[in-house]
Amino acid sequence: MRQTFGEPLVDRHRVAAAHAATDLARRAGGADAVLKRTLDIAVAAAILLLLLPVAVLLAVAIKVDSRGPLLFRCRRVGFRGSELNMLKLRKMHVGADGPALTVADDERFTRLGKFLASSKLDELPQLWNVVRGHMSLVGPRPEAPELVALRADDYSVILGVRPGITGLSQLAFVKEASILDSDDRMADYVRRVQPQKIQLDRLYAANRSIGMDLRILVWTAAAVLCRQEVAVHRGTGRLGLRRRPVPAEVPSASPSRTPGEAAS
Repeated sequence: MRQTFGEPLVDRHRVAAAHAATDLARRAGGADAVLKRTLDIAVAAAILLLLLPVAVLLAVAIKVDSRGPLLFRCRRVGFRGSELNMLKLRKMHVGADGPALTVADDERFTRLGKFLASSKLDELPQLWNVVRGHMSLVGPRPEAPELVALRADDYSVILGVRPGITGLSQLAFVKEASILDSDDRMADYVRRVQPQKIQLDRLYAANRSIGMDLRILVWTAAAVLCRQEVAVHRGTGRLGLRRRPVPAEVPSASPSRTPGEAAS
């Protein structure tokens, strides 16, 4: 741009337009955050009220099944690196030691605990984490501090988003406990599962929107209520039904003929 005497070095109209676009994006982001928080409170409170009778029955069953507290607090890394006490219904015997990760037939489970883990009902108290603002309905799954420390650079991006009860990585690995190597589950998780979860959580952090959250909630309902297996595209986050491979048909053998039998 040519400058004449008395003219500014910077095009004021372009600067004003850039500031206006920035302000608009900031307002849109702020409105999106308010809408997301409103959705979190409304849906979490509604589900808590709806499932209150179920929660009471589970509380009684846990107390009858084994001694110990009703709730278990999982220490996780939360929003912006804050400490998060993620609530779960207790599904293990008191004093059970071992890895933070569980497998399908974990010997530490109580009689009721295996059902709680497979049905995901042990995560019901996390709706209270959502109401209190520590978690969101949809977001990256919060990890243990020792796992976050292994990939600090990746989690510096992921932790900029409030962790969620459900999300892309949660749907992709809903049967995580059944695929881990029971002999060395932590090493297997770090090698095979964690990198894929990080990829999906970073994808969500970069592209999150109310529309994406609503789609994830719908597919979560399909997975929980209709027992549907959900496929998550690792590159785009696109959701759909997981298609089971169709086994190849084995051609049937022709009936053997006795010597001298004529062909029909």
